Amino acid sequence: MIRPKALLLILSGLCFSTPSLAGDPAVGQKIAEAECAKCHAIGKEGTSPLTSAPPFRTFSQKWPVEDLQEALAEGISVGHGPMPEFIFEPVEIADLIAYLLTLQTERP
Repeated sequence: MIRPKALLLILSGLCFSTPSLAGDPAVGQKIAEAECAKCHAIGKEGTSPLTSAPPFRTFSQKWPVEDLQEALAEGISVGHGPMPEFIFEPVEIADLIAYLLTLQTERP
């Protein structure tokens, strides 16, 4: 028999685990267009509208893109000056990460 505390730990682990990287890049692009494009360059070319916001295609030069899952789940609130706080659902995180991975340029 599973004790109530053990069951609670198991269920909370299922609810708050990070998503797999099996997201849909097309959906991730739509999320980026809706939530991120006001500040970041979200495509393979172009400059960011906000100069202090790094282009999405360069994220892997600063961070392992997969490591952004936890930050997206907990709420990205730092990174550059006026960045608003974003908290995404697990499926949105998987989709956004999948899109980010399609954009990454090689390190210089």
